[in-house]
Amino acid sequence: MARIIVVEDDELIATMLRINLRSAGHEVGVFHRAEDALEAMEAEVPDILLLDIMLPGMNGDEALKALRARGHDLPVMMLTARKDAGLKVSSLDGGADDYVTKPFDMAELHARIRALLRRGT
Repeated sequence: MARIIVVEDDELIATMLRINLRSAGHEVGVFHRAEDALEAMEAEVPDILLLDIMLPGMNGDEALKALRARGHDLPVMMLTARKDAGLKVSSLDGGADDYVTKPFDMAELHARIRALLRRGT
């Protein structure tokens, strides 16, 4: 299937995503800091990035800007507990391809991942 990087500082959510995505056949790498994920992506770019917004150090929006500035056009799905419409608009205008609020339904998350992979965006 796909190579997916998850950047999530909540250990429980990160573990749940890793287990669930692997059971669907994906190769999954998990990072708790955006800086570490960006460094790893210099060696190998995943097929899709699931990126939390509220992270220690560099936040998800900053990481997204850095990723796009480096020329990476892979699909990025933002994950956050914040439902603020302004934040959604800011993330999408900043280069995110999708935005999912926590808690989320795993079946819907899988469908959104499949849609992004089909589109290639």
